[in-house]
Amino acid sequence: MNIPTLASCIAAGKSPSILFWVGCAGSFDQRAQRISKAFAHILQQVGIDFAILGKEECCTGDPARRAGNEFLFQMMAYQNIQTLNGYGVKKIVTTCPHCFNTLKNEYPELGGHYEVIHHTTLLQQLIDEGKIRLKEEGPFKGKRIVYHDSCYLGRANGIYEAPRVVLEMLDAELVEMKRCRSNGLCCGAGGAQMFKEEEKGTQRINKARTEEALETAASIVAAACPFCNTMLTDGIKGAEKEELVTVLDIAEIVEKGMITD
Repeated sequence: MNIPTLASCIAAGKSPSILFWVGCAGSFDQRAQRISKAFAHILQQVGIDFAILGKEECCTGDPARRAGNEFLFQMMAYQNIQTLNGYGVKKIVTTCPHCFNTLKNEYPELGGHYEVIHHTTLLQQLIDEGKIRLKEEGPFKGKRIVYHDSCYLGRANGIYEAPRVVLEMLDAELVEMKRCRSNGLCCGAGGAQMFKEEEKGTQRINKARTEEALETAASIVAAACPFCNTMLTDGIKGAEKEELVTVLDIAEIVEKGMITD
């Protein structure tokens, strides 16, 4: 996709306005890579000057801290802060609420002070500014969409409106699950649960959340987190509804529905 690294920009005497923090899921998970590509393509289409760290980007340390390994978290955080401060990074955008929360709220105490925004917030801004225009007769016309609130975007950071405002711009019907916004239910991956063995219980959390999404009779489940995307996709496969219901990130929805010159 010809996305420049920050190192190559600095070497050429350029200073991109935004650093796109891709994150571990967005870099290595095949499904989440499609989200990264969709968002990067949108940024290219609207002419935003951005770069990535490439191989210099390390995990933010979020899973390590959530799992209780504070030492490992601080090692990772200091390494990233050293890199970011070395380049004089001021503004970061990320498609992962876990990266967003860690960079925004937990790096400052270790010396990392940046303006950090989630991609749904940036997408809303670009739509409000008229830089992103959505098709009137787009691919989502007449579709029913339900939005799932990510814990680290919603309850942790109070971002409920931006993703909904973006979805409301489509010619689609936006519906809500019974548990939404500040009362939303976790997808089951947060707190490093994605990487550990299951605990004893009567039902998997992602199965319970998927059932709530299916109750809305929506054909598209919109997510704004790669972990939520994985958990909900697995839940829909488990319910054998994958031919009827699709899980898409908001960046993928915007990419499909935007007008390109």
